[in-house]
Amino acid sequence: VQLVESGGGSVQPGGSLRLSCAISGDVDTDSCMAWFRKVPEKEREAVAALDSDGSPMYADSVKGRFSISKDNTKNILYLQMTSMLPEDTAMYYCAAAIGTSCSGGWWLRHMDEYNYWGQGTQVTVS
Repeated sequence: VQLVESGGGSVQPGGSLRLSCAISGDVDTDSCMAWFRKVPEKEREAVAALDSDGSPMYADSVKGRFSISKDNTKNILYLQMTSMLPEDTAMYYCAAAIGTSCSGGWWLRHMDEYNYWGQGTQVTVS
């Protein structure tokens, strides 16, 4: 399984970006797909997740501004970011937890149990 992120870049506060995560390989349909972000010298932060039934989940810090979705025909996971803030600046990673549901807060509490991670794409808001 490979996850390859793209779409990062620089944007002004209030602007928008859409991140993509191209998924290749055998990812179980009953899997939790998620986006995380990391700033140097800070802990990794969960941003959003998409359960296998299509249910989206969001961290409080991005709720109402970010939207997670997946194109199953192209096997691409998206993160649409709007009304962006300087504190959204980070390296963004997509991740897959095979055969696992995101529900019940699992996606937030078990970051170390995701099976696959992408290489990340940098987002800068300034």
